[in-house]
Amino acid sequence: MPESQDLVVNTGPVLALVAALGDLQILRMYRHVWVPFEVCQEVGAGGAAHFAVPEFNEANWLRKASEPLQIAPVLLNMLDQGEAAVIQLALDKAVSTVCIDEAAGRRVARLHNLAVTGSIGVLLRALRKGYSFSMAEAIERMQEHGVWLSPSVRAFALAQAATLTEHRTQD
Repeated sequence: MPESQDLVVNTGPVLALVAALGDLQILRMYRHVWVPFEVCQEVGAGGAAHFAVPEFNEANWLRKASEPLQIAPVLLNMLDQGEAAVIQLALDKAVSTVCIDEAAGRRVARLHNLAVTGSIGVLLRALRKGYSFSMAEAIERMQEHGVWLSPSVRAFALAQAATLTEHRTQD
């Protein structure tokens, strides 16, 4: 299956990618990155530290929705507003891939026949495309900023990154 050129992104991956790399530039590898209004509101709230707000605001190339979505009640009954909005916007815009880190959101997205990636998937795609960064350091920075990754996800990411790096040095 060819990699998606367009992506609808949720709050968690936005925060995780800023934590990992310090900005959102890595998302520029996609043709279009859509951000629902509801996610813009969540990121903009920024918590007490306003983490990732400046980086999000500087990313003026993101396609940030300026109006709330009409979200299907079934989505709102199963998910928080941000995840529901990501899935709804993907369905409305016929975008085949969503970027959601939370397990429930990922399951519901798949039930709606959407391809799913997350912050680690974006980082691995970037490595495949030739971006240069340390996955171990990116994961460490994510965890320092409170991004939770299961031991199995960490192990998978590090193993995949090592394989990608190894192939690059052999070429």
